[in-house]
Amino acid sequence: MDQPEVIGIDIGGTAIKLGRFSQDGTCLKCLTVATPQPATPEAVLAVIVDAIAQIDPDNQTIAIGVGMPGPADAAGRIAKIAINLPGWLDVPLAEWLEIKTGKPTVIANDANCAGVGEAWLGAGRNLKNFILLTLGTGVGGAIILDGKLFIGHQGAAGELGLISFNPEGPMCNSGNQGSLEQYASIIAIRRRTGKEPDQLGALAQAGDAEALAFWQEYGRDLGIGLVSLVYVLTPQAIVIGGGVSASFEFFLPAAKVEIERRVMYTSRTGLQILPAQLGNSAGMVGAAKLAWQKIAAE
Repeated sequence: MDQPEVIGIDIGGTAIKLGRFSQDGTCLKCLTVATPQPATPEAVLAVIVDAIAQIDPDNQTIAIGVGMPGPADAAGRIAKIAINLPGWLDVPLAEWLEIKTGKPTVIANDANCAGVGEAWLGAGRNLKNFILLTLGTGVGGAIILDGKLFIGHQGAAGELGLISFNPEGPMCNSGNQGSLEQYASIIAIRRRTGKEPDQLGALAQAGDAEALAFWQEYGRDLGIGLVSLVYVLTPQAIVIGGGVSASFEFFLPAAKVEIERRVMYTSRTGLQILPAQLGNSAGMVGAAKLAWQKIAAE
């Protein structure tokens, strides 16, 4: 084989996305398969191994990266927990895949993978310091410091959606009460409005006053939540991804107002708030990049 290739995998609650990537980030082939239900570790492993055989029938790839809906250990070997998948507690997924495929494997939190993907090929490719917030079913996050993914001393850093927002707010699966996730996620939007984010986006696009007012309130809450992160990390940019980001134009102005009002200019000089660029493929792209980094480190 002239050019080496790796596989990037993004495990979700309903679908598993796989891509075969060259060193420059070109996706040569991709595949989406249904996540088995119930999504036990053994069932997910079997589906992934079968999908790898489909995407790489000639066994050309040299490493695998996997994005998980939950934290991994700092070494990228063990899926520590996946709140929304049954039976995922300290699962040695990297080792299992290495035994099944013979390929070096690294795993990471899916939002961290998305952050790495955006840093490599997306909105963060010209930035050294930024944070990513994924506004989806939950609210995930990633921190890129000096061009590198920051995961903390045990691998679980970057849970930006789990910071406290309202101490009297709704309970969160994390154990926190009133986390930012309880105000900014798709589930929170449904609870607050009885509507889906895409419905609210379409209504706002059509000039519906109620929808526009909701997005203004949403942007205000998001901006307040971002204030703490800006003070702690003073990033060059905040990159906003996930399904809710489709309505970026409607909530951005209110978020900016709160940040400008609450953050001293010394901590926000030059701060950009940008939409993510890789969409649903960000996690898969970032997982592939981590696979390349694993190969380079060995």
